[in-house]
Amino acid sequence: MDPLSDVLSLLRPHTYVSGGFEVGGNISVQFGPYEGIKCYAVVYGQCWLAVEGMEPVLLTADDCFLLPHGRPFRLATDLSLKPVDAMSILASKCKGNNGRLTVINGGGDGCIVGGHFAFTGKHARMLLDVLPPIAHIRKESDKAALRWSLERMRQEMSEQRPGGFLVAEHLAHMILVQALRLYLAEGPKGGVGWLYALADPQMSAAIQAMHGEPKRRWTLEELAGEARMSRSSFALKFKERVGQSPMEYLTRWRMLLAGDRLKNSGDSIAAIALSLGYESESAFSTAFKRTMGCSPRQYSRGCPPVVSPRGVEQEAVPADALEAVAS
Repeated sequence: MDPLSDVLSLLRPHTYVSGGFEVGGNISVQFGPYEGIKCYAVVYGQCWLAVEGMEPVLLTADDCFLLPHGRPFRLATDLSLKPVDAMSILASKCKGNNGRLTVINGGGDGCIVGGHFAFTGKHARMLLDVLPPIAHIRKESDKAALRWSLERMRQEMSEQRPGGFLVAEHLAHMILVQALRLYLAEGPKGGVGWLYALADPQMSAAIQAMHGEPKRRWTLEELAGEARMSRSSFALKFKERVGQSPMEYLTRWRMLLAGDRLKNSGDSIAAIALSLGYESESAFSTAFKRTMGCSPRQYSRGCPPVVSPRGVEQEAVPADALEAVAS
């Protein structure tokens, strides 16, 4: 797999809910904080997106947006309107409507569809921390790439055909991956993090090599060779683009893989260590504790990881459909 697929698969994303709403007239709806990432798109109409601490953004037809940091936000056709809490406005309309289209004020003026994704893996920060508070996909060619999925999702939720919920959920997941891919290609230049580095052919080649053979005893010279750069130029550019050295990135990726196997396989610590290029269990355990904040045995028993300088990642707890839409 490619690095983006690797990370998404390791994080084991699932949706709290896939759904959307059609609105009529003017509205202003306030959504509270949440865990995970929200990915929505405007099928038709337009509205303002106001995320806490950010300048409002005008959304128009086919615009897609990612909200990865859990900040409260507001969707409004008129920012001067007093906002209504999402829970209260959707409570009577959304109960049991997971995967369906909720109609507010008769609909007809605007439609938004998408999903709220949580992660059963414990390392969501690896993906979410490198994204801005709002990742806005609005380039015409990018919107064209999303148009079929958006319209198909709206139809599935409106028609309520057999199997429609599952189709809508898969479409929401596909929209998330496509939006991340489009943002990767068109996101702001100069961003720091592995996701931005994937847009650089040289850095992407090195990251792909590490993901492809995590067991291999990579040297800086070998990784520089994958990038077709000199050793010193590669080391400097990788640190600038990714925010850590190549060997730090490789160790972190190995430990994330190890953490996943400790939780989801019956493999012994010794077997996991060997599969990731460590000749001894003690060397592996030392690297694991330094990266994850606890020993492999403690981790397998539920010790929370400390892999992000921004805080400890938390396990996603499922919520019902109403809480997922309105949170």
